[in-house]
Amino acid sequence: MSERPAAVHLVLGDEELLVERAVAQVTSQPRAVAPDPDSVPVDRMRAGDASTAELAELLSPSLFAEDRVIVLESAAEAGKDAVAVITAAVSDPPEGVVLMVLHSGGGRAKALVPALQKVGAVVHDCAKLTKASERAEFVRSEFRAGGIRVSADVVQALIDSVGSDLRELAAACSQLVADTGGKVDVGAVRRYYSGRAEVTGFDVAELAVSGDRAAAMEALRWATDRGVPHVLLADALADSVHTIARVGSAGRGDPFKLAQQLGMPPWKVKKAQAQARAWNPASIGTALGIVATLNADVKGGAADATYAVEHAVARILDLRSAN
Repeated sequence: MSERPAAVHLVLGDEELLVERAVAQVTSQPRAVAPDPDSVPVDRMRAGDASTAELAELLSPSLFAEDRVIVLESAAEAGKDAVAVITAAVSDPPEGVVLMVLHSGGGRAKALVPALQKVGAVVHDCAKLTKASERAEFVRSEFRAGGIRVSADVVQALIDSVGSDLRELAAACSQLVADTGGKVDVGAVRRYYSGRAEVTGFDVAELAVSGDRAAAMEALRWATDRGVPHVLLADALADSVHTIARVGSAGRGDPFKLAQQLGMPPWKVKKAQAQARAWNPASIGTALGIVATLNADVKGGAADATYAVEHAVARILDLRSAN
């Protein structure tokens, strides 16, 4: 039989998937030990929006003769009076009640966090995973939850292919375990998720000016599907073409000296020098006209901005292949 959960929980952070999982885990515990799981209600209220009277009524011990779970959302935005009611409730929680306080860690009710920690609340760390190492550990833990261990190469390949969104990474891990029978290697990741990376306009532009037609058009489709704005795609393509034009006309000098002269980072000059070898003055002049037209098209000049971007990328690729 499962143990009864602690009476007070602090869900700290604003990573949505982790918050959802913490709430689901805690709410399932009293139901697991109850004779009738459906008899354990779960009440949710935005602490930041609720009046003090509403909170006081919800947290009143006189209301609860049976087990109950109370989830107070948006606690970071709660007012001073609401914070006082919550602090009083967690100091002496009603019998049978499991109280969860969802707090981002900041906001005007920041002081509520140490108050909850002081009374011994169980803390669930749900902060955003901003470091690459944290996302890698998340992926490893997802695979472990699916009953398998994977290599570091598999972890990195999946992140490179799917991106940094935890919900999508979790779904990908689960799908790979199910579809491969647990035999997940780098090849499986690439078969299932090739091209799924968080494509940016600069990825599309670089592939286009480099002449990689298949990869450029695939990246463009992913970027469009993921909602990258047409204006950003057009700007990135224009930036790549203009950079090649400027660096190409400056000659083959030392990239560090040219970087100072052109006001660009050296790495960008060096990359553009390599790309410029496949372009000539006539083709780059035509490309400058294409991106200028595209700029107007995506800002209202074209009836279909998606088609305008696709057509421009295709024309850039045609120019590149003709050189």
